[in-house]
Amino acid sequence: ARLADAGVHEIVLTGIEIASYGKDFEPQVPLTELLEKLLTAQPNMQFRLGSLDPRAVDDAFCERLAGFANLARHFHLSMQSGCDATLKRMNRKYDTGRYFESVSLLRRYFDAPAITTDMIVGFPGETEEEFSQTLTFIQKCAFSAMHIFPYSKRPGTPAAKMPEQVPNSVKEERAHRAAQIAAGMERSYLEQFVGQTLPVLFEQKRDGLWHGYTTRYSEVIADHPENLHNQLRNVYISAVEGNCLRGSL
Repeated sequence: ARLADAGVHEIVLTGIEIASYGKDFEPQVPLTELLEKLLTAQPNMQFRLGSLDPRAVDDAFCERLAGFANLARHFHLSMQSGCDATLKRMNRKYDTGRYFESVSLLRRYFDAPAITTDMIVGFPGETEEEFSQTLTFIQKCAFSAMHIFPYSKRPGTPAAKMPEQVPNSVKEERAHRAAQIAAGMERSYLEQFVGQTLPVLFEQKRDGLWHGYTTRYSEVIADHPENLHNQLRNVYISAVEGNCLRGSL
């Protein structure tokens, strides 16, 4: 309430694993219950979620939250790989089937949600066939944006001691291929908003243009003479420029 009174328009709930919130309480308080209280208490404040374990997204999660217009339509689901064999070596607690179920649920309950993810390429033992499975899977998920990282060896971790470490040149080449696909998916996602008028929360001016974000965390650039810092304004989207939407107030 104090932040809202101070003119803050958006709060991001973030942490190492936000879906584990409340599991150590007695009685337990799930993340959805916390969100319902926040969203109800501050209907004019937008709340956005940090990275989610895909297993946190189920029918109950979507049913309880879909009716709140002030929940940002942006969901970042941890993935790391789109190959079940690689996920198993990573000791992940989900497989691609469960992951895609979460993606499908979000699209069923929320209007054109932005679904973003992280991906590691070149994890020890990753074959070309496994990498190809991941490329097929990310296209099936049709992410709106991705963070792609080559696997980086960390001393003392189980993965650092695994056999079949992937050469750096292969990791870089795979990261490049994945990034090309990600860029195409991002542009396809953004193009659907051309011709629409969207509320945009502006943050800063760079290189003569104001930069802000939609509820789907799509970046918008606009030329305007006024100071738009921390202003929530309606913007007509006229084009896609790189990985941004171009608009006018």
